[in-house]
Amino acid sequence: MAALDEGWADPLRLHSEGRRARLLYENAREVVAAELGCRPDEVSFPPSGTIAVHTGLSGLLQRRRPRLIHSAVEHSSVLHTAEHYAAADGERASVGVGRDGRVEVDALTEELGRAGGGPAVVAVQAANLESGALQPVEEVAAACDAAQAPWFVDAAAVVGRLAMPIGWSVAAASAHKWGGPAGVGVLAVRRGSGWRAATVADERVDPRTPGYENIPAILAAAAALQEMSAGASERAERQRELTEELRKRIAATPDVELIGPADERLPHVVAGSFLYVDGEVLVTELDRLGFAAASGSACTASSLEPSHVLAAMGVLTHGNVRISLTVDTTGDDLDAFLAALTDVVAATRERLGPL
Repeated sequence: MAALDEGWADPLRLHSEGRRARLLYENAREVVAAELGCRPDEVSFPPSGTIAVHTGLSGLLQRRRPRLIHSAVEHSSVLHTAEHYAAADGERASVGVGRDGRVEVDALTEELGRAGGGPAVVAVQAANLESGALQPVEEVAAACDAAQAPWFVDAAAVVGRLAMPIGWSVAAASAHKWGGPAGVGVLAVRRGSGWRAATVADERVDPRTPGYENIPAILAAAAALQEMSAGASERAERQRELTEELRKRIAATPDVELIGPADERLPHVVAGSFLYVDGEVLVTELDRLGFAAASGSACTASSLEPSHVLAAMGVLTHGNVRISLTVDTTGDDLDAFLAALTDVVAATRERLGPL
């Protein structure tokens, strides 16, 4: 809040207010860079995580028209960037995932081989917020290193929660995922990655993100990240215990399929699909009872199409519910939610009549 008074000025100006704003900006850069494991001058703050993805991935595709290889479960912003690239005659390939939602590294290696020694760019997320699956990032990094292909990683699901993977060339994240303000994305571009701006540059603090910097929001994002990271290990352990109990009790419900791996998963996310139940009905009824859950794709709630993530996994796409624990979710909260979920599923199925 103090930054609203002290960080309002243009950080490019040489007067005292401008210098103060620039100092706050650089402090925020240092905090985020320490979390990502990169240099402060490699960090930028686009106005959203989606723009960070578009900017970061498009920049890797500017040189030598590489073959773009991405997983089938990437965030929609990655897939839209890939579609745009393919529409401009760029070469694109999608790598499948197993039923647990984890990328098939052998298939990725095979696709890298098909590049024929030519340039390639790989886009594989650190984890999937819809299935909860942690991707095999060490193996992905090794495959990219062997092929000398830069790796773009969407790290939105892990920053502030779990250790950042290593070996990436460009990374993107979003502050609201760790409790920061909306409207602040994070883009990290390592030196030597071969990244080049896909749009007209600007003479701002960082030409990778044209436009006037929102210093108060950026500083708030960094402060939230510090707080989130400080208790990450203890919180992850507590949330994993809760979600293991949640998975066990959901699995006891008739005609349900748990989504995602049992072990290699985000500690705070559980997803399941209930047969004979519409996912939107579940979400609506749960909301009426005071529980905010999601169904299908986390970022395409208005779409009537089945989730591309669930479809790629080959799991049940109908009747899907995704539950994310907040930082202060308790066992009592879990009991209340499970009671509500059980009642809603039973009542919805009963309305359908004999099956």
